[in-house]
Amino acid sequence: MNSLKKLYCRTFQTAFRLALPLLPYRKPQICGSVEQIPQILLKNRCTAVLIVTDAAILKLGLTDHLQTALTAGHIPYYIYDGTVANPTTENVAEAMKLYLSGHCNAIIGFGGGSSMDCAKALGACIANPGRSLSQMKGILKVRRKLPLLIAVPTTAGTGSETTLAAVITDAGTRHKYAINDFPLIPKYAILDPEVTLSLPPFITATTGMDALTHAIEAYIGNSTTHDTRKEALMAVRLIFRNLDAAYRNGSDVPARKNMLRASFYAGCAFTKSYVGYVHAVAHSLGGEYNVPHGLANAVLLPFVLEAYGTTIHRKLACLAIAAGVATENTPVETAARRFITEIKEMKKRFGIGDTISAVKREDIPKLSRYADREANPLYPVPVLMNAKELEKLYYMLMENHEEPALPSS
Repeated sequence: MNSLKKLYCRTFQTAFRLALPLLPYRKPQICGSVEQIPQILLKNRCTAVLIVTDAAILKLGLTDHLQTALTAGHIPYYIYDGTVANPTTENVAEAMKLYLSGHCNAIIGFGGGSSMDCAKALGACIANPGRSLSQMKGILKVRRKLPLLIAVPTTAGTGSETTLAAVITDAGTRHKYAINDFPLIPKYAILDPEVTLSLPPFITATTGMDALTHAIEAYIGNSTTHDTRKEALMAVRLIFRNLDAAYRNGSDVPARKNMLRASFYAGCAFTKSYVGYVHAVAHSLGGEYNVPHGLANAVLLPFVLEAYGTTIHRKLACLAIAAGVATENTPVETAARRFITEIKEMKKRFGIGDTISAVKREDIPKLSRYADREANPLYPVPVLMNAKELEKLYYMLMENHEEPALPSS
């Protein structure tokens, strides 16, 4: 990246960091069971609610408990189950029709990050009926208060239940973009481990590593605060202590509960401190090839950490101590290498590879431009890279690539 662009990016990021104490960040109110939702709706004078989810969750019966509770509470509800992985503008439009026809005044995002992002985008459209989603992409363009928004995560990974972001894919162009504004933060987050028990092992693993990516990228970035560092460390500690247990035994309620807490803490951390190039590249892969976001993050994470080089080793050493793979007495370089190595070993245990077969060589320049536009200047990454430098991360995902080694600091 040339010096002028670096200066612009760092100036932009510094301005946002200085503004952090003045911005209206808030955390959702945490509840421990879907049985509390009818009471929440009545308290907020909501007369009908739309549940935004996906077909697989509905088929598994994960919403049954909620539906029973709503029926017992005499609260009319409607279900939109058309959400796809990497939700599209078309999904949001379909959900909006159902919301309006049912005269709803509350939204429940029930599922993984896709369902919650679709619910948030729906809320943004309801609050801004004269504007398209593309007009609200970027930073602070929603502005208006959303209908009551309740998030029920069924995976412990995205942290979407606590963030100000919704990531949407344009149904026509397949371009994936983020909408970031404070009204998108759900008012309530329902961290109920019971709804996560049927999550398959591989999805448990990839979503758990999604949460790990959130925590790491928030911690190693240049816009951290005391609170976000503390939350990121707590998330890493909980993930290293519980993800393997949840993967091996999906019915382990304490492990599932702790993973939900980890995801929440990681979400709180990156909401303020942002993410980095892992996410920027993963979003482009999700938009172009529909690669699940958690999987893309998991594959990419160690590659990007190595690309940042020694710049982040001191911070990685702190994360290694939180993860339990190093001690205070471990040399910084050794602790940093151990942390990256343990992430690679974690991937092996979970059957997560190092390549993504969907990546096409001819698409890489376009994908890297998408990642560049998303990340720069917003993400306060430890080492800045332009689109050309980011291309090397995509080549790393291809089998038998012949590109030069990744850039380092």
